[in-house]
Amino acid sequence: MGAINTSIASRPLSLRSTLSAYISLTKPRIIVELLITTVPAMVLAEQGWPSWWLVIATVLGGTLAAGGANAINCYLDRDIDEIMHRTQGRPLPMGKMEPSSALAFALTLEVVAFVLLLVTSNLLAATLALSATAFYVFIYTMWLKRTSSQNIVIGGAAGAFPPLVGWAAVTGSLAWPPLVLFAIIFFWTPPHFWALAIKYKDDYARAEVPMLPVVATMENTKSQIFWYSVALVPVSLLLLLTGTVSWIYLGSALVLGAAFVRQTWILRGDDRVGAAMSVFKVSLYYLALLFVAVAADVLILG
Repeated sequence: MGAINTSIASRPLSLRSTLSAYISLTKPRIIVELLITTVPAMVLAEQGWPSWWLVIATVLGGTLAAGGANAINCYLDRDIDEIMHRTQGRPLPMGKMEPSSALAFALTLEVVAFVLLLVTSNLLAATLALSATAFYVFIYTMWLKRTSSQNIVIGGAAGAFPPLVGWAAVTGSLAWPPLVLFAIIFFWTPPHFWALAIKYKDDYARAEVPMLPVVATMENTKSQIFWYSVALVPVSLLLLLTGTVSWIYLGSALVLGAAFVRQTWILRGDDRVGAAMSVFKVSLYYLALLFVAVAADVLILG
């Protein structure tokens, strides 16, 4: 691996390759997942479509904040990223930039994100976005990831902040609806991530990262995935108690929840990696479609 680093680092990168490397640091796929939960929360807060300017500014601010957090994660985890096959192609293990440059880039994104959200929305939205980064960096990456099998349970809460940011950008405050949306993502994260971790169990073991599939039996891991998915269904229905959504959301939550639970139940009796990846894929559809249902309920019935 060291030879690869040296070989690549010795060749100057083109401008396109350099830009690509910096964009890769932000983990764009993860950002898309986060932002899917921001806009519906804004629609819910407005009980209609907010101004396009506010939506664009909030999404851009959230993108920069999440990208900065992911880049800091790449900086802090560059040692284990070089060990794990899944992450060896990231810019820092490949020697495409200096670690200090990656950190400077990440911090710049955070500053720009905070200022943008402060100017275009309000202090609460900007503070929540920065708090998500702090939680992801200090609680998850620096503390729990390498020390606890509950790393993704607690640390994964950082990914549940976008609905709070979206709601705060519209209202300047918080209320029960965004807190329920936060709880939905909180309960969704463990089964979503542990399913992926099953596939990369050997990678995490090699890097000595105590993800649940590494430190627990596969039976126990699958059982926890199942029970988290079961708990997720009633948690998702709590949004109805806030009076902000109606039957479109109710039907969607029940159908999507049943599909997710069914897939995690199938996983309990299937030892193939493909079964775990099916849970992972279904979990992505579940979250995206559930939040689409939030917006659809408001826009169609409102």
